[in-house]
Amino acid sequence: MNESVEQMRDTLRAEMAKETAKLGWDELQRHYARGVVICVAPELDLVDVAARFVADDRKYVEQCLDSGQITRASNDDAMRWNETRATFWAVVAAPWVLVQEYTEN
Repeated sequence: MNESVEQMRDTLRAEMAKETAKLGWDELQRHYARGVVICVAPELDLVDVAARFVADDRKYVEQCLDSGQITRASNDDAMRWNETRATFWAVVAAPWVLVQEYTEN
């Protein structure tokens, strides 16, 4: 990867990190209803994934989609989140809202 691409990704990550927020299901529900919620597996860095979405890193995103590490939120997800009153780390990579379920360790 050339240096300018790496610098752009670092800049995007820094910007995206400032825009992350902790949300409850009540706040996320309207985004789910619009069909724009993307689930990011816990082993991935949410901010890095968001930066790759914004940078249109198709190869990376497709690999994660193929492996199931990035998925579109499903009806089953929504029902579980509603039952558990889930909390999330979220970041907007327009038009998407990328989320990871928040669990206290």
